[in-house]
Amino acid sequence: MAHQGNVWDREYKNPKLVTGKSDPQADTLRFLKFLKKEQKFRVEDRNILDLGCGTGRNANYLADLGNKVIGIEISKTALSLAKTRAQEMGINVDYRQGDIGEKYDIEDESIDVILDITSSNSLDEKGREIYLEEVARVLKSPTSPKATSGKGGCFFVRALCKDGNQNVKNLLKISPGREYDTYVLKDIGLTERVFSREDFIKMYSKYFKILSLEKKTSYTTFNDRIYKRDYWLAYMTK
Repeated sequence: MAHQGNVWDREYKNPKLVTGKSDPQADTLRFLKFLKKEQKFRVEDRNILDLGCGTGRNANYLADLGNKVIGIEISKTALSLAKTRAQEMGINVDYRQGDIGEKYDIEDESIDVILDITSSNSLDEKGREIYLEEVARVLKSPTSPKATSGKGGCFFVRALCKDGNQNVKNLLKISPGREYDTYVLKDIGLTERVFSREDFIKMYSKYFKILSLEKKTSYTTFNDRIYKRDYWLAYMTK
């Protein structure tokens, strides 16, 4: 993943895909609302892990709500900005430079909420298997002595959706990656993995209970062209 790390560092220095915003992502806020309303699970005074935390948009917001947050990010450039923003806000986040496709230095069943917002899509299959095992290991189960009111931890994944997207279909054909359902964004050298609904369920349900799986469409500008990007928004628990 060192190659992908270099790619992300270049991307944060000269953004083509990521934004420079500092406010929390709308999808994160929607997930928190779901937890509060549907699961009666308030995200306050919790242990939170933000995988691929970028410039700290979500991690800093969650820390400001009074949570204990760990953010793992592969890009030094993004991490530096995340730390600066946290300092300016007067909050403390445990920011760590690392690959989310490698083992986490985190205790078993110690995390209440885990976020993966379009981060694991750039892992290779070996890294993805480690990521799934590690998330399952560190996320609290309902039977854990550390669980609150018998509730297990919650896991939010935003993943790239393959179904019904012509742009994805073209990329898989003209710029295929080495592994299944991957393509390479040649302008930035980034490999991305896309999922059909069936593949997503098959992969994640081995480790987690899927509470909700919705498709979301958005549009992004890349090299002065507008592209349709579809995502799976998955809310899961152990």
